[in-house]
Amino acid sequence: MIPGTERTWVERDGVRLRVHHAGNGPLVVLLHGFPELAYSWRHQFGPLVAAGYRVVAPDQRGYGESSSPPDIEAFALEELARDVAAVIDHFGGGPAAVIGHDWGAPVAWHSALRFPGRIHAVGSLSVPHAARAPAPPLELMRSAAGPEFVHYVDYFQEPGLVEAEFEQNVRDSLLGFIWAISGDAPRHERFKPIQRGKRFLDSLTVPAAPPLWLTDHDLETYAAAFRHSGFRGGLNWYRNVNRNWEQAADLADAVVAQPALFVTGSRDPARNPTAIHRLHEVVPDLRVSAVLEGCGHWTQQERPEEVTQLLLEFLNAVCDASRTM
Repeated sequence: MIPGTERTWVERDGVRLRVHHAGNGPLVVLLHGFPELAYSWRHQFGPLVAAGYRVVAPDQRGYGESSSPPDIEAFALEELARDVAAVIDHFGGGPAAVIGHDWGAPVAWHSALRFPGRIHAVGSLSVPHAARAPAPPLELMRSAAGPEFVHYVDYFQEPGLVEAEFEQNVRDSLLGFIWAISGDAPRHERFKPIQRGKRFLDSLTVPAAPPLWLTDHDLETYAAAFRHSGFRGGLNWYRNVNRNWEQAADLADAVVAQPALFVTGSRDPARNPTAIHRLHEVVPDLRVSAVLEGCGHWTQQERPEEVTQLLLEFLNAVCDASRTM
């Protein structure tokens, strides 16, 4: 439970999402990534609510108490974007500002393209929007990895393989993964390519204790949730990368028209410098573009005050017109 919030259910086509919410005012929807929960936004709820916003964060499908459908295709971006639209409709229909981190980022960008009438502002942490790839993403990843290594997204494709690794010791698996792509890990303990024939977890180091920004309580909150849900749902998001590419063919030349924000860390391995350099081409109304020096992948948790301040500056600028709604 995120302090100061209430929880409710939002249902769509048989899928139930557990949603944390608080406050009144313009609607702000916060979307988490892998392997996280709505809890990853715990530091942002209080300040955004105090600033006059209605803040909503779902445990997305496959996570926590939310539904985890059996079919892999149920976790495609098209379905995840419809979940976002359903959440917005449940809380009054918007227009909403939607901000995503990690996997929540492509969901936010895709939702803005699919539902422009519901979303008046959009942003992401860690993962920038990018033009549609010239070929199916898995083909490009496999080519880039070469014969000696396996791209981690490719490694995640086989159902059950990495689930078994993660679920053998949930706490240590989460801690090793979090540590490897944080801004705290020394170079020799950062995320490494997966050698062919090795396990994913062989590429990670489990530190003796969590980084200072992640308390034992925080880590146990995540671990308890994944002991309950398992990792299958979250990993099924990765198993749709080619399907997402196919289903977005009609958006190949689309640009995100809404005012936008992008924040990343200088030590974030997911930040994609090429996409950041070309971000203005696909997001022409980019109002905020910030790199937090020394920050890793877990942006809003590693640097909560800085991220919250950037969010407030952005939201206050783009939501003034909707404050009377």
